[in-house]
Amino acid sequence: TEIYTLSLHDALPIWELTRYSAVTIAAECPSVTKYVYANGEGNTQKAISDINSLVAQGTTAIVDFPDAGKAMLPVLTKAYQAGTIVVPYRVFPGGTAGQNYNAYISTNFTSAGVLWGQDVATALHGQGNVVFLGGPPANSQSLEEYQGLQSVFKNYPGIHIIGQKPYNVTNWDPAMTQQVVASLLSKYPKIDAVVSDFGTALAASFPQFQKAGRQIPVIATEDGNSLGCDWVSMHQSDPNFKLFTVSSQTWMVEYAMRYAIALATKGKVPSSTVVPQQNFENSVTGQPNMPVCNKSLPATAIMSSGLSAAEQQAALKGVIPSLESLR
Repeated sequence: TEIYTLSLHDALPIWELTRYSAVTIAAECPSVTKYVYANGEGNTQKAISDINSLVAQGTTAIVDFPDAGKAMLPVLTKAYQAGTIVVPYRVFPGGTAGQNYNAYISTNFTSAGVLWGQDVATALHGQGNVVFLGGPPANSQSLEEYQGLQSVFKNYPGIHIIGQKPYNVTNWDPAMTQQVVASLLSKYPKIDAVVSDFGTALAASFPQFQKAGRQIPVIATEDGNSLGCDWVSMHQSDPNFKLFTVSSQTWMVEYAMRYAIALATKGKVPSSTVVPQQNFENSVTGQPNMPVCNKSLPATAIMSSGLSAAEQQAALKGVIPSLESLR
């Protein structure tokens, strides 16, 4: 059995953690004889070409992070119809399991939006302007999170989502996130909270607040080492800097890998295709954790990843173990 995993965002350090997690799962199954990784580099056409190439080579199974959403559905369907096991995860590509791919491993992004919305509403006492930063245009993750936020904020008429609707597009890119934040700060004199679905990219924009002479507002996002360390270093001098995170779920690829391997080896598939959302940090209550900072790790480390410090160090340096070295 050959297992192939594709990430369209390997250009961002976070996906090296995903890549590391994926190969460790592949190594657990002796029936997996070859593991191949391809990098779509955030380019939809390259990702499509990569998948076509792997299918032509006779790859048994493809685990795909389709961050381009429905633009990936035709090539995933083509691969599935060619007899390749296809398991997309996290971002919904459209289509239906059993017709366009074998299974879609999802998470409830709406519930992430609900969790953020509840934390923000409590921290703001039901009053304030909130900015929501999402990923690429029309991606299912950001859209569902927006729905979750709206389901909470409709009960708080004093809270207003400002900026682009349904979300300010950042493409999950730190440089673009900085540009978007700078633009929002120049346009809106009052921003009380920022919600983002990529915490590490958001943390890279914090200097924009300092340049604008503004305090860091309430932050609700996915976890990242840079966020935790920023909070640790800044919260005493800036008590209004409140941080709430859910897990970044870099480990979600493990569910998708296990599902694909089970299908490829005719083993027992996991009982669910839905990965639950999890609160990770809350600087107000400390439940389940106060903001986590490990200064020995790079800013791009993800503290909820499940990888050890040594594994994260290696992954973020691009040192990914081979299938053979893990056995």
